[in-house]
Amino acid sequence: MPLRIFNTLTRRKEDFVPLVAGEVRMYVCGVTVYDLCHIGHARSAIVFDVIRRYLRSRGYRVTFIKNYTDVDDRIIRKANEEGVAASVISERYIAQYQSDMASIGVRPADVEPKATEHIPQMVALIGRLLARGVAYVLDGDVYFEVRRFPHYGKLSGKNLDELESGARVDVDERKRDPLDFALWKASKPGEPSWPSPWGPGRPGWHIECSAMSMQYLGETFDLHGGGEDLIFPHHENEIAQSEGATGRPFVRCWAHNGFVNLNSEKMSKSLGNTLWIKDMVRRHDPEALRLYFLGTHYRHPLEFGDERIAESLKALGRFRALVEEADRIAAKGTPAPGPDGGLFDEVAAHRARFEAAMDDDFNTPQALGVLFDLARLLQGARTQADDGRLAVGVFLMGVGELVTLARALGLLEAGRRSERPVDPQLKSRIESLLYRREQARKQRDFAEADRLRGELAALGVTLKDSRDGGGTRWTLGS
Repeated sequence: MPLRIFNTLTRRKEDFVPLVAGEVRMYVCGVTVYDLCHIGHARSAIVFDVIRRYLRSRGYRVTFIKNYTDVDDRIIRKANEEGVAASVISERYIAQYQSDMASIGVRPADVEPKATEHIPQMVALIGRLLARGVAYVLDGDVYFEVRRFPHYGKLSGKNLDELESGARVDVDERKRDPLDFALWKASKPGEPSWPSPWGPGRPGWHIECSAMSMQYLGETFDLHGGGEDLIFPHHENEIAQSEGATGRPFVRCWAHNGFVNLNSEKMSKSLGNTLWIKDMVRRHDPEALRLYFLGTHYRHPLEFGDERIAESLKALGRFRALVEEADRIAAKGTPAPGPDGGLFDEVAAHRARFEAAMDDDFNTPQALGVLFDLARLLQGARTQADDGRLAVGVFLMGVGELVTLARALGLLEAGRRSERPVDPQLKSRIESLLYRREQARKQRDFAEADRLRGELAALGVTLKDSRDGGGTRWTLGS
């Protein structure tokens, strides 16, 4: 069965065929680093972490890029309120983001570019748009002229003639059309700025992702993801400016995750109903939180409830009990041979069902159902092994397969946990350093990875890197 993904652009499931066989180039919009991350961010991060993990488990070579927006009106406003540089605010919340992601088992992207480090690429892309006549300069600002891109609205399905100025489109009476959006903003007092052919200023929000994704993945790539709130205007504008500059298709497949709702109401900072990741992982087992999120299909809205996470923890306990039992048996040495009782074939059938579920638009609820069925099978197999009807080694094989499939979802990753309780603030610091070290290793910056290992050692942390891509196990000395 081929992998099929629901493509927001075409509004249907399609066979996923990468541009280069065996390779997937994937970009996901990251966070604007002006505040803490909430569970809506957690859900999106977990969704695309699972998609990346599953693609790799199926043998694809995945290049995964996820950005930071580190220049923005909200960052600037907070910096001015505190009397510090905007970079102080952005770096503070990048560090917190990295700690949050580590705490919920989200692995670093292969590259995590910052907008402020890619200003020349943005300036060059804006220059291409001006040269093609789809953008114009206005008193040091540069705007994209929406009506010069005939396919505007193809992602969101919005009719151009019916659109009104959106909440995130700056209203400016000087513009040729209210829908035209800023590519470059002329500098104002109290704001960071960079040089450009149109005068000092800073980039608009949308141009960042086009410039950074094309920098690392090329002008056309396979998969672009993000929350459904980004479909319009952000992703619509990304398509317009990217294809307006290159004349080529920008992204082949678009994937968007649904919202997290609290009491049937969308969670948002403006409504004051925000649940921060750092608080949630203190109240709940992070893997139980992940299991709970994966129990709803990524495209559907998720109704949040603390009691449901408690139920997920009980379900997770069934998996963990099997793994702990297998570890105890394995510690006794090589088990004696014996009958397989047909367990090899049954486990293989469960793997096939798991992959069929995931190949159907990453259907994690069905995939989890397969894992629970497999766990029940293995619990029975353990009883059979006790009375000699099944070789213990076959039981161990089955548990090993359960762990392999679960890890494609980011579950049963014991390497993420220390072996004894750790003060939450120290744990947050350790996990942030681990996240940065893993990112440095991915980018082959071994000097930085060694430096971060030294910082961890100074905190009394001992590391053991997995050879199978399963992450790093750490322990804290007394």
